[in-house]
Amino acid sequence: MAEHVELDTPQGPGRGHIYAGSAPAAATVVLGHGAGGGIGASDLMLLAARLPEHGYRVVLIEQPWKVAGRKLAGRPPTLDAAWVPMLTQLDIVGKLVVGGRSAGARVACRTAETVGAHGVLCLSFPLHPPGKPESSRAGELRTPGEHGIPVRVIQGAKDPFGTPEEVRRVLTDGRWVAQVAGAHSFGRNPTDVLDAALAFLPQLLA
Repeated sequence: MAEHVELDTPQGPGRGHIYAGSAPAAATVVLGHGAGGGIGASDLMLLAARLPEHGYRVVLIEQPWKVAGRKLAGRPPTLDAAWVPMLTQLDIVGKLVVGGRSAGARVACRTAETVGAHGVLCLSFPLHPPGKPESSRAGELRTPGEHGIPVRVIQGAKDPFGTPEEVRRVLTDGRWVAQVAGAHSFGRNPTDVLDAALAFLPQLLA
């Protein structure tokens, strides 16, 4: 069962859903949701359910727009402005890894240095809008690395927002990207996403 905590932000209350195992955690993994969905995404729920048994404390963050029942996310600056104070209110156990899916991954990349993250785990990073590779967000994905913070990406093989190969081309090392089944969504039981996360997390915490 998750513990639920209300978190204050300039846009109103957000919410944290905390998943912990019985043994002390070596790190806390804080993940945000996408711009069109919530924390119920299959990959987020699977990581929250299974990472604690491997020694990670997981916190799924709901942005205030989602808590308020709105259907559309705000602009990126408002997402960042809510994310940062929410993390300061959490009890971080061990080292901190931030990340999330899609828009949540973008937020984590932009704010990783500000929140003192040791690493960033991106799920379905939206490298560009579908069909518009010229509108690249590669700069956001590279931002943590510019501050010495490692980034790892788990990307669907047929993601229209950027294939694994496209993402590899904008990072220093292609091994930082894991290809899994699916497109921008990973399917109902994405165990390959869990396997990739378990392989990447020790690298982010080294």
